[in-house]
Amino acid sequence: MKCMFCGHTESKVLDSRPADDGTAIRRRRECLQCGRRFTTYEMIETTPILVVKNDGTRQQFDASKLKNGIVRSCEKRPVAMHDIDALVMSVEKQISNSLVQEISSRQIGEMVMKGLKDLDEIAYIRFASVYRQFRDVSALTDFIKDEKMNTKNKR
Repeated sequence: MKCMFCGHTESKVLDSRPADDGTAIRRRRECLQCGRRFTTYEMIETTPILVVKNDGTRQQFDASKLKNGIVRSCEKRPVAMHDIDALVMSVEKQISNSLVQEISSRQIGEMVMKGLKDLDEIAYIRFASVYRQFRDVSALTDFIKDEKMNTKNKR
């Protein structure tokens, strides 16, 4: 680490502590040439992930938007907030681990639907009805029938 006072490239770490809720490390350093002390911060560098929407536009992935959609589908349902947060973190982790820079909104929706199906079936149907853009009740009932058939076939 280059000393900000004399420009020397050698320093020793005197103290390291977590900072910013564990997302960074604060290091207290001492320059080996001039002896002056300074503080540095080390954090994980993240590359932004772009979501490719159905109309072809792209926007940066935003976990808060994802969480808002899940919260709306879980409204008045017995789903704890920590379960919603866990689902959002799970989807975010899947996206990050895929090592892609762009992901389609369809893929994200499928991940959320899979997680909601395990959490609460009504919330899952609510999310699916908005995500799949059902135009009428018959399309929704066909979807529910297909889901029941798929569940029976897996058993």
